[in-house]
Amino acid sequence: MGKLISLSVLSFLLLFGFSFSSQQQQQRECQINNIDAREPSYTVTAEGGETEFWDHQNYDEFQCAGVSVRRHRINQRGLLLPVYHNAPVLVYVTRGKGTYGIMTSGCPETFESSQRSSEGERSQQRFRDDRHQKVEELKQGDIIAINAGEPHWVYNDGDQELVLVVLHHNSNNANQLDQNPRSFFLAGNPDNQQEKQQQYRFRESRHGQEGGQKELGNVFRGFDDQTLAEVFGVDQETARKLRGENDERGHIVTAERSIQMIQPPRRSQEYGRREEEERYHGRDNGLEETLCTAKVRENLDRPSRADVYNPRAGRLSTVNSFTLPILSFLQLSASRGVLYKNAIMSPYWFVNAHSVIYATRGESRVQIVDHRGKAVFDGQVREGQVLVVPQNFAVVKRAGEEGFEWVAFNTNENAMINTLSGRTSAIRALPVDVVANAYQVSREEAERLKFSRQETVLFAGSGRSPRGRVASA
Repeated sequence: MGKLISLSVLSFLLLFGFSFSSQQQQQRECQINNIDAREPSYTVTAEGGETEFWDHQNYDEFQCAGVSVRRHRINQRGLLLPVYHNAPVLVYVTRGKGTYGIMTSGCPETFESSQRSSEGERSQQRFRDDRHQKVEELKQGDIIAINAGEPHWVYNDGDQELVLVVLHHNSNNANQLDQNPRSFFLAGNPDNQQEKQQQYRFRESRHGQEGGQKELGNVFRGFDDQTLAEVFGVDQETARKLRGENDERGHIVTAERSIQMIQPPRRSQEYGRREEEERYHGRDNGLEETLCTAKVRENLDRPSRADVYNPRAGRLSTVNSFTLPILSFLQLSASRGVLYKNAIMSPYWFVNAHSVIYATRGESRVQIVDHRGKAVFDGQVREGQVLVVPQNFAVVKRAGEEGFEWVAFNTNENAMINTLSGRTSAIRALPVDVVANAYQVSREEAERLKFSRQETVLFAGSGRSPRGRVASA
């Protein structure tokens, strides 16, 4: 009996010690003394484009937020090969347009075609017998939500380079592996491309591990030819091609000719905008969605969609689980901000999320302050840079002479902010006498602190606005 009790106590101590150690590790990861606006650390080139990676392992703020970021640049007729990841991802389209597909196991192939028989029909655009899951268009301003483990692909059928910024939420509950992003390709041989062109630049991290994510060959590579030939009902030569051992094109390939696939005629721009507005204004609430029919895309670039708008300062649009219900499964949300020349976004903090800011245009002076009142970042953020704002850290943005635009990925499906100034701010909610005593100011000055700003989130800067009107304080 005594031995049994001793074993139970030992087990409890070991479990408690492990939990305490894990908690301490998490605390160490979020002991941040300095944050910087980060450029991509290394680039992987391929036949049809390239991918730039931010070195998440060597940056404290990335480790704290449990995220990693990459940027795909896909050339015309470039195809990002089918791939799935160990964590959910959000994709933002910064430039161009294309077509994408997300394959969900068990869902029906609702896009289907049978071979046409008449010679006249064959002279038109033809498809052989084909069935596949739904494909959709993507364009600049789109946010696309992809569950962990869901294969997806992207094809650039536009007339310019297609640029996608991708956030991986590595610390998400859906990821039961380690905190590194893992990409499982279903085709090609990315590893061969990396070895041939030697584009990866690995760094030693604090823990003695490789700082960059090394791409692997596709998942079929580990199976033998005979097994693949049997399960697919093909010859061994085709099975070897599935493994991609001699494929030197990389993870983004160039289609020999334009890829044709079954899809409905492209909608008119006006019809597409009207349909999106109807959904946004509540005609669909997501309750009728199933796993196979869930909407995964929302466009944040339309000015009419803004949640906050100040004609002298800019606009802010958000997407969360209320407007895109699938985000409740990903535990992610996003926002799109546009600040006019010299405009300011009120000092704020995220109550329940880390925020990863990607600058899409212009530049801004940004200040980030921690719980000690220390400015862990005070500098310029320019187009193409990434800035991580940890949960509860206070931040303020002021646009430069050319304005500032950004997209922010947030690690909560309903990320909420509190502001420090403006009509709905924490200071505005305090009684005047509390403000006067807290800051040792007169009652009149306390009233000025509370009521001087009538805007909510976006403030017009000093000088003239882009519309040529004088901006008031």
